[in-house]
Amino acid sequence: MTEPILYSFRRCPYAMRARLALLASGTRVQLREVVLKDKPAALLAASPKGTVPVMVTANGEVIDQSLNIMLRVLREYDPLHWLPATDDALERSLHLIARCDGEFKQHLDRYKYPHRFHLFDGLENRAQGAMFLIAINEVLSVQDFLHGPHWGMADAAIAPFIRQFAHTDAHWFSAQPWNALQGWLQAFEASDTFARCMHKAPAWKEGDAVTWFPEH
Repeated sequence: MTEPILYSFRRCPYAMRARLALLASGTRVQLREVVLKDKPAALLAASPKGTVPVMVTANGEVIDQSLNIMLRVLREYDPLHWLPATDDALERSLHLIARCDGEFKQHLDRYKYPHRFHLFDGLENRAQGAMFLIAINEVLSVQDFLHGPHWGMADAAIAPFIRQFAHTDAHWFSAQPWNALQGWLQAFEASDTFARCMHKAPAWKEGDAVTWFPEH
């Protein structure tokens, strides 16, 4: 094996952030699109927890956390300077991403899928999740990107989750006074990078021909 393997699921925000970092770093992988209801044995053998994304490097190392995949490929090659330039800036970015992956993600899940959590609706969680969005909007009101002067790792790591929150009730989201956040998200969704990240791939099964990501 000369190129890494990435087990992915197109709509999963964790897998999206990994694919975005692969695009930014120019890392080419063998893409294996997973059907979550029928996970392939090769995925479970690599990572028994069975979540995506999972990257298996050329030397057989398994990386099964999306943020670790981002950091690995960007530390190897970062032509767009997605990684913060200083240790302090990196710590701030990682702290912001941790807030997204922690409390915000919990509210997002309960807002989007309330019945999975035995809730009548997810409106209370929407209100709680909105507190994070208000904080993000405040940042974007004074600088164009979470990374700072240009799009970077923090933007790519967080945008897929905010996108999921926004699309749960697009009318409600668009009615909020978050002009900076809404513009940032709209620009992301309209970008060529997002289109390439979301290119549809067939579900993978053992013996299939290789599907490359990115395609070119």
